[in-house]
Amino acid sequence: MSAPVLALVLLAALLHAGWNSLIKAGADKAVEMALMRVAGLVLALPVLAVTGLPARAAWPWLCLSGAIHFAYYYLLAKTYERGQLSVVYPVMRGVAPVLVALLGWLWLGEEFSPWAAAGVAAIALGVLWLGLQGRPRTGGSAAPAALPWALLNALVIAAYTLTDAQGVRASGNAVAYVMALALLEAPPFALWVAWHRRGDGPAVRAAVRQRWPWALGGAAASLASYGIALWAMTRAPVPLVAAARETSVLFAVLIGGWFLREPLRLRTWMAAVCVVAGLGLLRLAH
Repeated sequence: MSAPVLALVLLAALLHAGWNSLIKAGADKAVEMALMRVAGLVLALPVLAVTGLPARAAWPWLCLSGAIHFAYYYLLAKTYERGQLSVVYPVMRGVAPVLVALLGWLWLGEEFSPWAAAGVAAIALGVLWLGLQGRPRTGGSAAPAALPWALLNALVIAAYTLTDAQGVRASGNAVAYVMALALLEAPPFALWVAWHRRGDGPAVRAAVRQRWPWALGGAAASLASYGIALWAMTRAPVPLVAAARETSVLFAVLIGGWFLREPLRLRTWMAAVCVVAGLGLLRLAH
């Protein structure tokens, strides 16, 4: 993986942690997620008018990815209802690259050197340590109620990573692919949330009025983050991109401590060193 590609993947990691923190900060996580997805649709339309639609070969992958992302957003909201960002985010993002590496090797025939394999393992170890070491002094820990949701979502993350790696390569344009995905995924999830919140009209309208600027910013960060990651997958092996992107855990821990007032400990920084070491191993791989 070249240095410019790696730098952009790190930017994508920061943006990803940022929009996840906005979901966690929202009072109603599902409404926050739906609002962000609708904002993403609005942002995607003018971009698609410029780029055009992705190639026809990408649409089966887009439809599959849209279905997987519905599950992802549902599980993400459920996870953040039960656990702290600095605890459950590392679990979700830490397990995923290990699964991607295994499935990428079995399904996509991806090859990577022993250095790259060591980097993937070190990053996965670090982010899992970040998650599993947390025992917050206040409510919202990585209790048994939160961990199953986080682990299940890790499987979903691995599934959409591999699906979109195929889709973006078939699309001919990573930006068009991401914007088309935003177009497909927003209506089903927003309609599902609207149906399930149909008895809470005043509360939902209040949330929309208060949170729409945050949702717009989060949607822009989400689209940019995923667009960069998918573009990087056309320039480097999928497991390497997926693993480097999981450095978003470092940003999530910092944002959790600063923005969400979650405690940071020495063990957190020790685990962060493990992630940085893994990133260095990924650079040595190429």
